[in-house]
Amino acid sequence: MSITAAVFCQQFTNIAELSLRPFSLAQDLALIHQWVTQPHAQFWGMQEFTIEQLQQEYLSLLAHSDIYIGYANNSACFLVELYDPLLDEIGNHYPVKAGDIGMHILIAQSNNKVHGFTWSVFQLVMNFIFANDKNQRVIVEPDIRNNKIHCLNTKAGFRYQSAVRLTHKTAHLAFCTRDNFYHALNKDNTMKHIPLSPEQAVSHLTPQLWRHVNRLHVRKALSEFAHERLIKPQLTNEDADWQYFELSTDKETIVYRFKAKLGYLNHWHIAADSIEKQIDNQVAELDSIAFICELQYSLGISQAMLPTYLEEIASTLYGSAYKHQLPALTAEQLTTADFQQVESAMTEGHPCFIANNGRIGFDTNDYRQYAPETGAHLQLVWLGAHKDRVVFSTTDDLDYQTLITQELSTHTIESFKQKLLARGVNSDDYFFFPLHPWQWFNKLASLFSNDIADQHLVCLGYSEDEYQPQQSIRTFFNKTHPHKRYVKTALSILNMGFMRGLSPYYMSATPAINDWVAQVVSQDPYLAESGFTILREVAAIGYYNHALEAATDQYSPYRKMLSALWRESPMPKIKSNQRLMTMASLLHIDNQGQALLPALIKSAKIGTHIWIAKYLKAYLDPLLHCFYSHDLVFMPHGENLILLLENNIPAKAIMKDIAEEIAILNKDLVLADNIQRLTVDVPDELKVLSIFTDVFDCFFRFVADILEQQNDYSERDFWQQVAECVISYQQSHPELKDKFIKYDLFSADFTLSCLNRLQLSNNQQMIDLADPAKNLKFEGKLINPIAAFNPIKKDNSATV
Repeated sequence: MSITAAVFCQQFTNIAELSLRPFSLAQDLALIHQWVTQPHAQFWGMQEFTIEQLQQEYLSLLAHSDIYIGYANNSACFLVELYDPLLDEIGNHYPVKAGDIGMHILIAQSNNKVHGFTWSVFQLVMNFIFANDKNQRVIVEPDIRNNKIHCLNTKAGFRYQSAVRLTHKTAHLAFCTRDNFYHALNKDNTMKHIPLSPEQAVSHLTPQLWRHVNRLHVRKALSEFAHERLIKPQLTNEDADWQYFELSTDKETIVYRFKAKLGYLNHWHIAADSIEKQIDNQVAELDSIAFICELQYSLGISQAMLPTYLEEIASTLYGSAYKHQLPALTAEQLTTADFQQVESAMTEGHPCFIANNGRIGFDTNDYRQYAPETGAHLQLVWLGAHKDRVVFSTTDDLDYQTLITQELSTHTIESFKQKLLARGVNSDDYFFFPLHPWQWFNKLASLFSNDIADQHLVCLGYSEDEYQPQQSIRTFFNKTHPHKRYVKTALSILNMGFMRGLSPYYMSATPAINDWVAQVVSQDPYLAESGFTILREVAAIGYYNHALEAATDQYSPYRKMLSALWRESPMPKIKSNQRLMTMASLLHIDNQGQALLPALIKSAKIGTHIWIAKYLKAYLDPLLHCFYSHDLVFMPHGENLILLLENNIPAKAIMKDIAEEIAILNKDLVLADNIQRLTVDVPDELKVLSIFTDVFDCFFRFVADILEQQNDYSERDFWQQVAECVISYQQSHPELKDKFIKYDLFSADFTLSCLNRLQLSNNQQMIDLADPAKNLKFEGKLINPIAAFNPIKKDNSATV
């Protein structure tokens, strides 16, 4: 293509030049046919088109559209369609304004991918559109399932409005003004915090949506507080399907009424639309913050703790409203979504905690940049940290040099070395150190200013790779190179009962702990056969700030502000017919109220009973073996597990977040000095709660409810399958009979350990990691749902 044929061109550092020329039906039809019939162009809906059909389509399009072929240097590689919304079907779904212009972009499949190419094309096209002063707003209507283009649109400043049903697809309608785009472009180019406008910060807080998320949150609060017996709703009536309850509050004039079904483990399934609040016998709007205040004394919240707890509740509601207005994938669509699409689609957080998305410390700009549900991508900040102040450790099969050359490009490493050289220091005296951008701008740049001025710390800027925040909020998945390691960083925000720092002391032993656990798992034939694996934390780094060390005690969050670790990626572990999903997704409910678990089971086409059996074999079976055979317990909640699925059938479980969240319940076991802290002294009667509480009550309770309410599979049938899994395991390990009796999973009941009571008593440090049993809160007993299936002594009279 000659330069004179171009109507618009722009230089890009990663590509050299992108340009546009007008489309020619005679010249370009065969090329376009080749592009639109490829698998990656599925959302264009032309994969089955003959070339004759395509010709008719473009003859029609040319009547009201401007079409362009895009070039990278001299190679044709993308298509652009610009159209008048008034003359298009989309114009029937919103009030078209003067200056509106519709846009479609198709990138051709390439074997030589260039990092950032699609974003560069997007910038070119948007710049071309807005070079015409008549164009004031760009309209797009991408297929609701096309998550990649949703991410790109959002990055370019598009604001999503609503889902619309078009003739050939369900689409999301989104708009981008000139100001929106250049604001987003400036943000991308500078990597600085560009503030939202005051209106944008709260644009999702509409009256209708706010009422909706408050109702959902009050329902959860009623259910979990009643489960923990913090509140005691009184039964007023019942029929064949529901029981009707009334809850008095600390305020004499305020009462709540609702209907519920009580399930196993004292689970309260409450109908959200039935909840009614009355003040002086007058119906009032549901308000979750007011609900907490009305029950402050019943909940046992101290006056000192209340403001912080309310701030966490408010932040949780703010995030919930944001998540409910996103163009989210449906439960059915998530059954075919990729690993990170599912990760960012999660909306609830921990199923038990009421204040589970506090994130105190993030402002509204930070939320959009760093919250996992936004699906945003970011670059990590890197420091040079002087070796005199740093503890660095790796697993036995890794060293620092290998780690850094695998995680950073040669160009980045050389750039970092040159920056250290320019500061007059020797790069060999420094470790390269990743950290969360928020931590740098909000904490370290000022609080560690003395160390920075003395060049114990040197800021090296951003690295090249882009990362996606995970549900654990301080952990990042490498989106540029998915086979590279996760990075977990210290983050000094308060979230769900903890300041999310990382201790240099803990970091020093992290790889050794992971080596020990990995050896236990890999050398145990039973675990090896089950496929159960861990993602090792293979390297860790921590920085000691001498001034803060001297001024604080060993548990202070000020000692946990600058540490990081590298965790293995699960991506090298999967094969072509396999996929990964966070286990938290089994509890996910989409914005239409549909649960993902039934959709996943349906897509597997093997029936609920078989699917659940395979899931329990992959997940529960290895946990039982670790507990009974090795006294080893994990924190096995949904976010800490990744399920490997084959054709959407559970094949094996992958455990992560090892070093900080495992324990060996055998104080007499002698380990190497650097990992001896794994052994904890827990009373025998509490040890089995690692299964009863962490698995049965905090995860299976919710799985059972979803199966009964949305999958026509009774709770009793589910718990019978759990019992069968336990029985099968015990029968295959007769040598552990004495332990099965001592730690009896078929006991009639077990102690209720209460998570919200923990957070309500201390919402900044719920437990002491060195002595996890010390601070636990108990409240009576729960009837064991598998006791009725005890193979030794059946007691079918057990109730819920």
